[in-house]
Amino acid sequence: MHRTLLPIRIVFISLCAAAGWLVCYSVREWDEYRIIGIFIGMLIGVLVVLVDLMLKGFSLRGLSALTFGLAVGSVISYLIGTSPLFVRGDEQIIYLSRLTLFLVVTYVCTVIALRGKDEFNLVIPYVRFVPHEVDVPLIVVDTSALIDGRIGRICETGFLGGGLVIPRFVLEELQRVADSSDPGRQARGRRGLEVLGALRRIKQLDLRIHESEARTEEVEAKLVFLAQSMKAKLLTTDYNLAKMAEFHGVPWLNLNALAKSIRRELLVGETVEIDLVKGGREEHQGVGYIEDGSMVVVEEARSLVGTRVLARVTSILPSAGGKLIFARLTGPSEG
Repeated sequence: MHRTLLPIRIVFISLCAAAGWLVCYSVREWDEYRIIGIFIGMLIGVLVVLVDLMLKGFSLRGLSALTFGLAVGSVISYLIGTSPLFVRGDEQIIYLSRLTLFLVVTYVCTVIALRGKDEFNLVIPYVRFVPHEVDVPLIVVDTSALIDGRIGRICETGFLGGGLVIPRFVLEELQRVADSSDPGRQARGRRGLEVLGALRRIKQLDLRIHESEARTEEVEAKLVFLAQSMKAKLLTTDYNLAKMAEFHGVPWLNLNALAKSIRRELLVGETVEIDLVKGGREEHQGVGYIEDGSMVVVEEARSLVGTRVLARVTSILPSAGGKLIFARLTGPSEG
């Protein structure tokens, strides 16, 4: 984007300089000031480009809110200015009063519209200007879900329906984490950016970057407000954020709860495929772990530590660290 804008800005400044030269060329009295005209035209072009740079980050939603505020302010000031209040009196005082009324009312209406641009759904809806259906269910993604990494694998399977909405302030927070001087935070932030890149490469995924920001400075409050305004669900691994969303009536999706709900429940007599990682308490036992962290003790398997085996569950006992599963070796894994 920046590479495209740079030549456009250079061409615009050059055209402004040429326009200054043409103005002096067309007016005979200014013929000897062509150099000054070129300089003034170039200066005007530079000032316009500076204004463009100052407006960086000013979204289309903000522009629509600004236009709406100016229009409403102009209509209100016109109606008041043409009312019987300004029928009689000194013309100069009436003119100044109307001018003051116009400036004050349009300013107030513009500020109100800009402050409430996130509720400004009549002009520009929350759904981005892309060829999607308006009623597509939306899911707002927070920083913790991106850093977690599992969202990429879930989206690849196609189980997560709806459009993923990633707010701009979440991307900025993720970038700050990636730029942190702390190695741990830096690694987490970079993993989040890698996950974001992987999400962009999923063709069937409806991924949207949301530009609007809420009035509050707290990221958690912004996420809840945004999801509430868009009538979207909130995807997070942060328990406190999930409870905050629940308090405000925002549906939330927790990856940890999803992972817990899809864990396989083993029953006595079932066969499990497991990697043996160490020997057990008894000399003939081998020990491995299943996905939920439960320990599986396999009888007569110490000699197979370091390999993957098939074992049949013989008993399941509850323990402080989860379940303790006892199994008997049935044979080596086919994989």
